[in-house]
Amino acid sequence: MKIGYKLAAEGYGPQEMIRQAVRAEQAGFDFVEMSDHFHPWLDVQGHSSFAWSVLAAIAARTDTLGLATGVTCPTVRYHPAIIAQAAATMALISDGRFTLGVGAGERLNEHVVGQGFPSVRGRHERLREALEIIRLLWQGGYQSYEGKHLQLEDARVFDLPDTPPVIAVAASGRASATMAAELGDGLFVTEPKESIVAHYREAGGGGPRYAEVPMAWAPDDAQAVRAVLETSRWMVTGWKVMSELPNPVNFDAASAYVEERHIRELFSVGPDPEAHVAKVRSYVEAGYDHIVLQNAGPDPDGFLDFFAGDLAGRLRALG
Repeated sequence: MKIGYKLAAEGYGPQEMIRQAVRAEQAGFDFVEMSDHFHPWLDVQGHSSFAWSVLAAIAARTDTLGLATGVTCPTVRYHPAIIAQAAATMALISDGRFTLGVGAGERLNEHVVGQGFPSVRGRHERLREALEIIRLLWQGGYQSYEGKHLQLEDARVFDLPDTPPVIAVAASGRASATMAAELGDGLFVTEPKESIVAHYREAGGGGPRYAEVPMAWAPDDAQAVRAVLETSRWMVTGWKVMSELPNPVNFDAASAYVEERHIRELFSVGPDPEAHVAKVRSYVEAGYDHIVLQNAGPDPDGFLDFFAGDLAGRLRALG
């Protein structure tokens, strides 16, 4: 089992995330994962830097730490040719430490370029075409592609690693898990659903299985819950809401109903390591082997110290 640290790109500026990543390596994390957003979820979070620049800087300042996007949408705001080039470059400058996490995207980030945001079916069709284009370009040479939604004309990525990056595809059900098996190298989820792993394996998938685990460390439970209510209550709304709303103000309104009990249902909170171990265990038992700790607590340094001193050994014993 590998354990990762989620860089809260919406909550901290780029310099701070680079600092946290260096500390995460020192604390014993195997990798960091960073969302690729244009907007934060809530205005109070106040940040959303360019993921590829931050990850490149982290690669230059770390030695063994894995790096991953969690996740990039390669279909609207970006063309897949750009992502093929960016991921190949990241693989090179990180000496093979980079994983390309991809997904169908959220309106929050993709509508900004004025091309609209497709239906669920349209998003899946575009993601499939994007993965085919990325794979094609990683073969080398000049390539062209004519899809229903996406095209590629006489393009070549000149700087390619000897081994292409792992592609982990975000999935929430059978269709996306099947796509992850067919066109990806791994799986990426946000819920401890055994069924997604089952669908992935039934379709022939056998790669790494990434899962984000929501938690909030603080010296006491109440402080942890308050931090989540302030900055991360949007997570309670669920994927159907999270994928469709266009701006932080909409998420503020949609999550206004969230109460402490909702937070405690989704997050492990507070200073007790066993509460967080129990949360992680549900993902491990569901079949996930790359566990991303998504700390929404108010003190990232306190959490990193807590991981190094009280949590890491307990979590590794699960795997």
